[in-house]
Amino acid sequence: MRLKLEGGRKAGRREARERFTWRRALWAVVYPVRQERTVPTLPGWLLMGLAMGVGTAAYNSASNILFITLALLLASLVGSGVLAWINLRRVDWQLDLPGPWRAGQRAVVAVELRNDKRTWPTYALWVDVGAVRERAVVTPASNGRTLRARLAEWNRRDARGRLRQEGRLDGGEMARLEWSFLPDRRGRWVVSLDHVGSAFPFGFLEKARRGECRGERVVWPAPVDYQPVAAGARPQPQGGESEQRAGAGGDLLAVRSYAPGDSHRLIHWKASARAGELLVRQFAQETRDALQLWVNPDAGLWPREEQFEVMVSLAATLAEDLFHAGRLTRVAVGAGAPVALRQAGDLAAFLSELAVVTRAAQPSGTALQWARAREVVTFAPAGARGVEAHINGITTATA
Repeated sequence: MRLKLEGGRKAGRREARERFTWRRALWAVVYPVRQERTVPTLPGWLLMGLAMGVGTAAYNSASNILFITLALLLASLVGSGVLAWINLRRVDWQLDLPGPWRAGQRAVVAVELRNDKRTWPTYALWVDVGAVRERAVVTPASNGRTLRARLAEWNRRDARGRLRQEGRLDGGEMARLEWSFLPDRRGRWVVSLDHVGSAFPFGFLEKARRGECRGERVVWPAPVDYQPVAAGARPQPQGGESEQRAGAGGDLLAVRSYAPGDSHRLIHWKASARAGELLVRQFAQETRDALQLWVNPDAGLWPREEQFEVMVSLAATLAEDLFHAGRLTRVAVGAGAPVALRQAGDLAAFLSELAVVTRAAQPSGTALQWARAREVVTFAPAGARGVEAHINGITTATA
């Protein structure tokens, strides 16, 4: 699960279409585009102050040596700006967000840089990236204390970083920079590539270009440790149920490529002849303990936010464990329709739905409808902070 976002391509294509002239190059240095900025660094300010002092002394004393020194200082400042403009010209970047992301685990943000110049290499680039959790809207009716508390909480969740390129990047080459941060809570996070810049060559001027690259990534709930309850072991149902999962049942589920270790009896010879490769039959699995899982985000059932977060983490952890054990067939959240889990992508979609679920009032008939169903995993508060998982009214796990 990856998300790639490109930036800087538009400017690069525009520069490629325009024919190079010294007049256009000089005008770009004097009056850069709006997305670019040039800021003097501390050594640059010191150099300009020294140039003003040397210039004042040169005019007062009419010394040729001081005038030559002033010319060298100004030439180094102008040359730094020209070389910085060439260094950043025709550099493209791409934001890569490999996933999945989980709360409490390190998330990786990668930036791919490419130098599209033919002859000029690129040196010492830096990239500013950031990740911010999507924030709730604060109404004007909120008092000042509540607003300050929410702003302080949001600021603690922001993550910023600066990546630096080591060495040189020749024409046509690419470099990959990685930055990791720790998302502390589930939800929708916004990752942005803010600026790409460099202080090459002398460090007097810092030239940067706006990244204009943003992407969203859903952070799944954090896994939680739970305690199975032995008394919650339920009797096995008498009748078997055909589950749409790979197994050794009697129903044909799909045809897939042959893998070492597969029985020769499963080879589908007609399909193999048409496809030109060995294909084997994949049957549905016969299971006697198929379960469903329902998450009830009713605000009346979960008055405490911390307890609700524990419930969401427990639901995500149980869903993964039951799915990998071949026992989970369908899942549902609130009043939504049940969704069948047939492959890993269905489980990922359910975890993404849990990542953004919030407490809200539910229709009165939803809980009654699921209470009548059998073989359903439900969740209920246990005390002030704990959460229990129930199957047919019997406690099976606590967290």
